[in-house]
Amino acid sequence: MERMDASIKRGSAELAVLSLLMSGPRYGYDIARQIEQETGGLLKFDVASLYPLLYRMEKQRWVKAYWEKAANGRRRRYYRLTASGEKKLGALRSQWVDFFRALNQVAGLEHV
Repeated sequence: MERMDASIKRGSAELAVLSLLMSGPRYGYDIARQIEQETGGLLKFDVASLYPLLYRMEKQRWVKAYWEKAANGRRRRYYRLTASGEKKLGALRSQWVDFFRALNQVAGLEHV
């Protein structure tokens, strides 16, 4: 069960981050804050898990990172979705729809 939990968590993290970046570029802390806010606190990312995920996604070329200076002079690393990331997002969305449809059917929740 722990292995399944870890893989579901990782897949859901990719889906959440890519979905959020669909609306425009964001920096790491903002990504974490927005996901937590939009899920009512059910999904939370700390820096220790979010940045390695973003780096992996950048290596896969799903996101592109760049530095930008904020009004206060502080530099922030922003991430934007790439064309490859949009394709990955579409595939992930499809997989999650199929996964939850199957799980709902097996669990008897199809008409709940």
